[in-house]
Order: sequence, then C-alpha cells, then structure tokens
Amino acid sequence: MSETVSRRSFIATAAAAPLAGTAAFAQSDSKQPAALRGAPPIIISSANGLPATQKAADMIAAGADPLDAVIAGVNIVEADPNDHSVGYGGLPNEDGIVELDSSVMHGPTHKAGAVAALRNIMHPSQVARLVMQRTDHVLIVGEGALRFARAHGFEEINLLTDDARKIWLKWKESHSQDDDWLPPLEPADKDKHSAAPREIQYTYGTIHCSALDANGNIAGVTTTSGLSYKIPGRVGDSPIIGAGLYVDNEIGAAGSTGRGESVIQNAGAFAAVELMRAGTAPTDACLEVLKRIAKHTTDKRLRQDDGRPNFDVKMYALAKDGRFGSASIWSGGQFAVYADGRNRLEDCAALYERK
Repeated sequence: MSETVSRRSFIATAAAAPLAGTAAFAQSDSKQPAALRGAPPIIISSANGLPATQKAADMIAAGADPLDAVIAGVNIVEADPNDHSVGYGGLPNEDGIVELDSSVMHGPTHKAGAVAALRNIMHPSQVARLVMQRTDHVLIVGEGALRFARAHGFEEINLLTDDARKIWLKWKESHSQDDDWLPPLEPADKDKHSAAPREIQYTYGTIHCSALDANGNIAGVTTTSGLSYKIPGRVGDSPIIGAGLYVDNEIGAAGSTGRGESVIQNAGAFAAVELMRAGTAPTDACLEVLKRIAKHTTDKRLRQDDGRPNFDVKMYALAKDGRFGSASIWSGGQFAVYADGRNRLEDCAALYERK
C-alpha cells in the first residue's frame, strides 16, 4: 500500500548546495534497458528515508541528475533534529561532540567523494559531493574536512540539540558506577542515588539512498552521525566506498546501515554489487552479504548464546534493470522505496527470525 509522505513538513525543503549540482558536472552516455526507458524513477532508502525517496523522485522527474536528487533527499533527514542517527540532532561521541560521516557515488562517471568525523556542518553529503567534484581525493576527514567545508562557504552550527544532549548526558551518568557522574535523584531515592540499571539509548542508525533514472543512470549516498558515544574520530562504514556505499552504472548500487565495523570487514556494498554482476537478484545479494557477516562474526561479545550476531545490519540493493531489494540480519526491518509512481515502506527480507 502506498504511503503518503507528510513527516515533519517544516524541514521538507533542505538547504541548497553552495555549488552547481552534478548535472552540470558530467553527462552520461549509458544505455538503459528498453523496458525502463521513460519509466518513473526508482529510489530505495532506509526506513527513515520516506521523505528522501519522494524528494528524489520529484527531482528526477523534473530532470535532475540522480546524485543531486538523492543528496537533496537525504538533506531532509540530515536537517531533522528528531532523527538521532543522522546530521543535526545526531547522538554525539563520548565527549558530547557530534561527528558526521557521508559518502556519495555517481554512476555515470564512477566518481566518489566522502567525508568522515566532520564536525559543525549540517549536510556532510553536500561536502562529500564537493570532495568528488572539486578535489583529486575521495575521502577527507576530521579537521581537514571541516577546513574544506569552510573554504566552500558552509555555515558552521552546533549540531548537538538539547534533546540529543540530554540523551548523551543520561548515558554519561548511567554507563558506569565507577566514575563521578551521577544520575538525577529519583523520588524514591530521597537522600541517595539509585544504583539500579537505567535505560540507555544507543544508535547505529544511518540513511542510505540510491536512485535509478529513466536514462539508466544510477547514484547513491550514505550519511550518518555514526555509533552513539563512539570514541572520538571513529569512522564507520558510511563514508567508505565499497562498504557503506558502492555504485557501478553497468550493474547497480548498494548501501548499508547498522553495525559499520562488520560491514567494513566484509566490503558489504561492493560485495552486493558484485553478486548482482554475477546474476544474483538484489534481495538475494543482500542476504548473501549478511550471511558472510554472520559467518565472520567470531568475537564472543558480538554473538548470542546460539552463535548468531547480537547486532543488526541492513543491506539495500538496486539493479540496473529496475529490480530492488533489502535484507536485515534480524526480522522486522523495513525500507523505503519509490517505484511505479508510488512511495511506500516495504518489509526487508531477513536472515534470522526474532523469537
């Protein structure tokens, strides 16, 4: 069933990029399968991306390059203070500082750009596009990424919202009984602090978005605030080409969300695209990558008693011929898709069923 996109309309229009978009940067001579010529665009995203898929579809229908379209789509989520896994409002590192990662890849040119551990910039995906367009590099990190963004006129802001700060402070006060950070007094505590366990919010979330236009051109973007309370400078899979994102204009695109370390160790997005190159359907390609992740999870602290992973990863894949799919390690996941002129959520395939 098609779902209407109305989520947080006050941020439905994201800030425009400081420079011209990708359409002015490169043209493509790729050939689209005849069955899809003139068809509506196809866009897939993580479940938090319903506004992104609709925005990207509207822009592609109006003639935009698919990379510009998916970046504009994820900009909506990057600007959303209520999404604690991406951009403004994302949960911070262990020092209370928000660090953002993003990568982009443009199928027609096979060019890519990325930034990691970027502070103070709301739209890391826009900076990643500029790394692709205006440098001979693929990945710029930390202070260098911030200086590069400043050079191109990006405004610096405090990315830590009051709500995210309160969540971080609760973690700070509750994650150890052996430091001097104390939680607030509960009514029953009276003159003492409770030592009872407190619920702590951890976030692995991200947004990935890939698009296929009627000319057969493919592009993708992945953007995130990363693992909450991470060691400062930690980089996950999102800005790593071949891990959190990979695009081959002759084959398709893939991306991931979830435990980034495990995706990096298995070259998740690249593996999914290569499986599609060999003829594997998108959903099956996602499942095969997840099987590899599960098989290679040998650390006991990352496994349940039955040996299965105690974390989740979701993979997303979009093929050149218009097929698409998504799969998660554990059942219950969904992904966003715009296809056949309809924007909706669909269920992910699953490697394991939750009990």
